[in-house]
Amino acid sequence: MVVETDLVVVGAGPAGTSAALAAANAGLGVILIDEAREAGGQVYRAPARTLKASTKTRDRDAVVGVRLRAALDRSSVRFERGLRVWSIGERFRTDTAGPEGVRTFKAPRLIAAGGAFERTVPFPGWTLPGVMGLAAATILLKSEAMLPGRRVVIAGCGPLLAAVAAKVSGGGGDVAAVIDMASRRQWASVMLQLATRFNLLREGAGWVLGLARRRVPIHFASTIRRIDEADGLLSVEIGPVDGKGRARPGRSSLINDVDAVAVGHGLVPGVEITRLAGAAHTYDRLRGGWVPVLDAMGRTTIEGLYAAGDGCGIRGALSAATAGTLAGLAAAGDAGALDPDTLASKSEPQLKEAARLDRFSAAVSDLLALRPGQVADIAPDTVVCRCEDVRRADIDAAIADGAADVNQLKHFTRCGMGPCQGRMCGDVVGELVALHAGSREAAGAWTPRPPLRPVPLADLIGSYSYNDMPIPKPVPL
Repeated sequence: MVVETDLVVVGAGPAGTSAALAAANAGLGVILIDEAREAGGQVYRAPARTLKASTKTRDRDAVVGVRLRAALDRSSVRFERGLRVWSIGERFRTDTAGPEGVRTFKAPRLIAAGGAFERTVPFPGWTLPGVMGLAAATILLKSEAMLPGRRVVIAGCGPLLAAVAAKVSGGGGDVAAVIDMASRRQWASVMLQLATRFNLLREGAGWVLGLARRRVPIHFASTIRRIDEADGLLSVEIGPVDGKGRARPGRSSLINDVDAVAVGHGLVPGVEITRLAGAAHTYDRLRGGWVPVLDAMGRTTIEGLYAAGDGCGIRGALSAATAGTLAGLAAAGDAGALDPDTLASKSEPQLKEAARLDRFSAAVSDLLALRPGQVADIAPDTVVCRCEDVRRADIDAAIADGAADVNQLKHFTRCGMGPCQGRMCGDVVGELVALHAGSREAAGAWTPRPPLRPVPLADLIGSYSYNDMPIPKPVPL
């Protein structure tokens, strides 16, 4: 059965939910789809149902999440939760899979708000048990109120380092160290831009001061060089890096008796839907990688297709919500639900807010951007594609054999063909190919194809049983 509506929005994070609310308030019939059971995305993630969330909490993200979900509940938006979008077809036919089997939605307009996924630049030991992404640690802390470990190292780049470390420490965990690739000078260079959102800067300063009070060591301009495991505990070797992420000569040091490491090197926009639909994209290192070409309202180069949030470039939750509202208004205006004057009046304050937030988001994006020297330093025997166990040496050998772009490399090595479909390794693989191809544009990007996400066969079948199978009558002899 195909369900038709005016607008389909994929992704119920701050961008998608804001887009759905704006379009619904303008009079469109809106279906909002997300894999999660509750709206909010990664930043405003709802706690597990066994835990209670309240607007009385002191956590700002939790408060915003509660309010966002309450607004969604009061609206006319039809929220289809727990569904995985696995294909986008002609006229924005949206195929999903879930516990009840396959469901299809169709609309003349679609807003892609799939968010971003985490980048981890490989190093020896990054696949060991106990080593996880910063995003995974955040899910444990926010959704499950669970520590990632008893004694934890937090490493990578960006403001999330201090946020995760503060939550671990505040929750009773021992933060052995924070390892930040940015130098004190780099942080100082973006402080004026960060100050444009003083409340967020103050919150971040509070995290850092809290860590200082607990005497948590913070190593600036440093990175993890390798992790080793013995008797169920991890040993983390760290060392200094330069501004491009390349190892600097200098003495390394060891952090021993660690049971968890949370590491993340920025975010990569999720552009599966916009690329599968054939929209134009461009490579923007400061925004996380490949991003769709958009106008100020979130329109792509494909009529009826819009995009908003971190899937269009890493800008953060506040910018994502503003961009989502603009995309929802644009969809409503293009559908005729808003006349041009009303569309302009509703859009103007949102456009001003987007411009105001851009200085802050640009500073954060600079801290999160992929450092080419870090990729160039990956050792030959380090696993890059963990799904298919492809190492740096395998990638270099394939390039030497004539793999000129990432898709040829995929054919040669199976890199990017595993369950994650290249999400975990794609950005790093593109950078490795670009070392020889000359640029990320020349290195290219994975060819988009369904399924957009791995789909369990049970979800495709649903409640289908043997008795439901059509059995033809015997042919007369």
